[in-house]
Amino acid sequence: MSAAVSAIREPLITGSKTYHDITEDICAPTERTPTKAWVIAFIFAVAALAFYVFTVTWTIWVGIGSWNLNRTINWGWDITNFVWWVGIGHAGTLISAILLLFRQRWRTGVNRAAEAMTIFAVMCAGQFPLIHMGRLWLGFFIFPYPNTRGPLWVNFNSPLLWDVFAISTYFTVSLLFWYTGLVPDFATVRDRAKGWRKKMYNFLSLGWTGSAKHWQRFESLSLVLAGLATPLVLSVHTIVSFDFATSVIPGWHTTIFPPYFVAGAIFSGFAMVQTLMVITRKVLNLQDYITLEHIDYMNKIILVTGTIVGVAYLTELFIAWYSGYVYEQFAFYNRVMGPYFWAYIGMMSCNVLSPQLFWSRKLRRNIWLTFLMSIFVNIGMWFERFVIIATTLARDYLPSSWSYYSASWVEVGLFIGTLGLFSTFYLLFTRLAPVVAVAEVKSILKLAGDQYTGSAHAEKHQESADAHSHGGH
Repeated sequence: MSAAVSAIREPLITGSKTYHDITEDICAPTERTPTKAWVIAFIFAVAALAFYVFTVTWTIWVGIGSWNLNRTINWGWDITNFVWWVGIGHAGTLISAILLLFRQRWRTGVNRAAEAMTIFAVMCAGQFPLIHMGRLWLGFFIFPYPNTRGPLWVNFNSPLLWDVFAISTYFTVSLLFWYTGLVPDFATVRDRAKGWRKKMYNFLSLGWTGSAKHWQRFESLSLVLAGLATPLVLSVHTIVSFDFATSVIPGWHTTIFPPYFVAGAIFSGFAMVQTLMVITRKVLNLQDYITLEHIDYMNKIILVTGTIVGVAYLTELFIAWYSGYVYEQFAFYNRVMGPYFWAYIGMMSCNVLSPQLFWSRKLRRNIWLTFLMSIFVNIGMWFERFVIIATTLARDYLPSSWSYYSASWVEVGLFIGTLGLFSTFYLLFTRLAPVVAVAEVKSILKLAGDQYTGSAHAEKHQESADAHSHGGH
């Protein structure tokens, strides 16, 4: 093979697929009877969701006293889980928006499921601040609107209110972006369906006909939404970090939090995408569309963002030492050597050390190791949020108020329940919509064919030129 052809990257679609094969393979999970594995997973997910409903009801009925919060540590698993879920919700919009703007073709294999993950993760995140209020029905007080409450008004200086605007805006744009991408594929499923399914997908496809005008509007809207979503990727977790950084508590009051939180969010989000992709490609038999090349690219991003997070951890320690501020130094000494040292060790091991394995191309393309590392990363990122919150609050300025926090069964149940909520929505998504973007995969196949044809022509032209050159001599 000539240098021109060998320079082509590994294909993002394997198996010598035709356009018809792509439609059949990707639409099949929405049309056939659910597999046994899907049914078992769905039963477990719904059981966890039912437990979530029970723990939420228990919390509202009994009160926040059913949690193990105290006067010293008044943020616990609830805010830890909130920040963790928001972080996971970052990767979908990053893959969909930023990689679309940069014309990265490998996004097509994973962007659809990643966008769905964003929607469901943000829904899980939004539960915790509302439940933490104690009186769930007073949630409307966080929205500014004309009312008769007189001087009672939202505090626009509070980063907690900034969260409301940032996350609701992020959720709205992500939802529009996700649904817009689904419209052509809903039309594909509609044209294959019969009976009530045809009516349902006809409604969801918004009258899509595949005309040039529709495609032009589709592409224009996708670019506009991508342009709106890109700064949101950076702003949302920056604002979440302000929940801590705008306080005066040692260990929180630092300017490194915004970029460090954004990198950590992308890190954990991509890890969750890997977890879902490894399972989805196997269960739905999509190995030809979610290939080792996709997994390799994802692991490279996990390696880069994990290294950035590691540098941020070391920078925090250096700043605390260099500042000479005794309270700041004690806060970080307490993180490493205090009663929550086990959480700090878990955080450093999972987030800093384990991703370094991905310097090896062979390990980046190992399916089982990728799956294991994706789990480790999300465990480590949960530990990171717990360390920031619980460790810092447990040891304040007054030793007489020092305390230790461990979650109650209600708090653990709420977290497990949101995993059930997330899993239930994701499993339903795999049954109702194509997990991989059919139209975009076909466009990649066409581009790959054009590239190969062009390279083959170049090779043939070079051979002809060589023959002519030798003949001339």
